[in-house]
Amino acid sequence: MNDTAVDPAHFRTVLGEFTTGVVVVTSLDSEGTPIGLAVGSFASVSLEPPLVAFFVAHTSTTFPRIAAAGRFCANILSHDQVDVCRGFSRSGGNKFDGVAWEPSPSGSPVLDGVHGWIDCTITSVQRLGDHDLVVGEVHQLDAAAGDRSPLVFYRSGFHALR
Repeated sequence: MNDTAVDPAHFRTVLGEFTTGVVVVTSLDSEGTPIGLAVGSFASVSLEPPLVAFFVAHTSTTFPRIAAAGRFCANILSHDQVDVCRGFSRSGGNKFDGVAWEPSPSGSPVLDGVHGWIDCTITSVQRLGDHDLVVGEVHQLDAAAGDRSPLVFYRSGFHALR
């Protein structure tokens, strides 16, 4: 076992060899304003009870508002939603400008054109390194009908599965 420090650039390059799905996590803040952020680390955790999880950086200014709401909707982006991802990846501003959505059963935004959505309540938030692990209990979910494929991130770029 090598005890030397891991170079962050090399770490990022090697982990870039792992394909990840692209998700926008949305909610409504205390004033009913839609809020959201893009995440590249989303996973299924458990079938019984149904749990999912994602990681968010401690530097996020949006996540504290989502945490205060206590619920979120994970929007699995479709292959043609790169611009949506980029919009929700930026800091500040109205990320919903020009983005159509409908409320999920809990009221959190379901973005138009997504590959699928998962409506959740937050069950735990755990601080790990420079990110928080957020676990949510799934209450309702659905996937798009037809031939829509998901957006994935691989080797520092967006790709479609076909």
